Amino acid sequence: MDRETVPSAANSTTPRLHAQSGRDDTESYSDAEAGVGGIISEILEEMDQQQQCVPPTSAAKFSTGSLVEEATDEIEPDKETLLISSDSPTDCLHNPTWRFQKKHIFILSEAGKPVFSLHGNEENLASIFGVIQALVSFVQDGQDEIKSIQAKDVQIVFLLKPSLILVAVSRTGFSSAQLEMQLNDVYHQIISTLTFRHLKTVFSKHKGFDLRRLLAGSERLIRHLVLSDSSTGQTNKNVFTFLTNSIRVLPMQASTRLSIVNAIKENCHNHKNLVFAVLIVNNQLITMVRMKKYSINPADLRLVFNLVESSESFKNYDENWTPLCLPRFDENGFLHAHVSYLAECCQACLLLFSVDKDDFFDLSEVKKRITEKLERTQCFPAINEAAIKTKKVKLPTFGSDIPELKHFLYKPKALAQLLCSDFPRPYNTIEGFRHLEATYCNLIECVHSVHRPLKLIYKAKSNEILLAWVTSAYELYAVFEPFAEKSTIIKHVDKLIKGIDKEFDTFFINSHPTF
Repeated sequence: MDRETVPSAANSTTPRLHAQSGRDDTESYSDAEAGVGGIISEILEEMDQQQQCVPPTSAAKFSTGSLVEEATDEIEPDKETLLISSDSPTDCLHNPTWRFQKKHIFILSEAGKPVFSLHGNEENLASIFGVIQALVSFVQDGQDEIKSIQAKDVQIVFLLKPSLILVAVSRTGFSSAQLEMQLNDVYHQIISTLTFRHLKTVFSKHKGFDLRRLLAGSERLIRHLVLSDSSTGQTNKNVFTFLTNSIRVLPMQASTRLSIVNAIKENCHNHKNLVFAVLIVNNQLITMVRMKKYSINPADLRLVFNLVESSESFKNYDENWTPLCLPRFDENGFLHAHVSYLAECCQACLLLFSVDKDDFFDLSEVKKRITEKLERTQCFPAINEAAIKTKKVKLPTFGSDIPELKHFLYKPKALAQLLCSDFPRPYNTIEGFRHLEATYCNLIECVHSVHRPLKLIYKAKSNEILLAWVTSAYELYAVFEPFAEKSTIIKHVDKLIKGIDKEFDTFFINSHPTF
């Protein structure tokens, strides 16, 4: 049972603690929450004091607006600046670059051993990991499970998994539920590297084990996975696939996609250990061919996309062989992936997943035959042309005929695939993109609320009109110009849906063929 408690009504800035409990023991719970409130209040007081200790040279750069907002725009959160190299544990906490981040992710073991920090060196953040572990243990001692804390504009969300504690601290537009979804994705990213069985075995033997030893080199996957939103100071469509639990498909003619499918099927159907063949480009699915009775969850596909997009070694056109666990497919075992780009003249990446760890050379031959067939059937130029078009086209042709339409997201519910229009002005700037991201976060949260889900949202604001419409067949989220009449918007929505339906096979993959 979820409930909300306020540790101290006397203090308006006291954080709200959300916990989950199977007990109905109000008196002892109240005793516990007073202690929790004290701990959190001290943390927030220290955070506020640190916010005020901005060096004069940094403060002088920002003449207007929120200091935190402006500083985030000025400082690029690249790896070199974020990983504080000083040996002093306090340097990281007082470093403006670290403090001005809009989002932090912390991962630690149940014993309190640091595993990962999105920004900064884990060793220099030992005090924060200690507070997190103590807070979780404190609430668990009262037979409760801490879920989230909200204080001022900061949301702190906890996800407790076997052997691991994951925490998100955010000043973004994400709701608590959306931050919890992201923590789940992070957890599954770890499982994809280790498998759940291995993780469980390691901690059952030694609760204080340093998991960083096993994750060495994989931190980039976690970092890339969670830095797909506006907190990086960049625009990125990946955040919308995460929010809608979907993937993006490369728009192309259905006949071209069928030719690609046939080239893959012809060369894979006799290979008994091959489970999936996945072809992607620019974080978009071109096609997937699968063994009968098996499928990949869209969340697992996003992990595959993340692996390809964040692995520079895959981009040298050599063949790669890597184990990968797909947690929603089988959290306890690895598939073995042959990963390679098709050719220097085509940036599509082909992944062949086998259950046999010794299949590299056989799959290398399969890949060679697929590449030759694609080249003979002129599929390379078609893939390249489709990839270039997705970078240039602002709206699909039918969308450009609706001048009042600024942006939209469309998701067929049965397919878990997303059509996302490009970012026109003002959404192609970081401030505009942050606004669009926060807008969609709010609409999606209202539509999927566990307490009171909405089917239709129409919100007229001074600078835009927002629409969310959920039917049995699709979800549509759209932003219109503020001067549009409601009757006009209804006509435009009807036109947009009909246009998408007309070109459905171009924008979406209706079914994934089998070997």
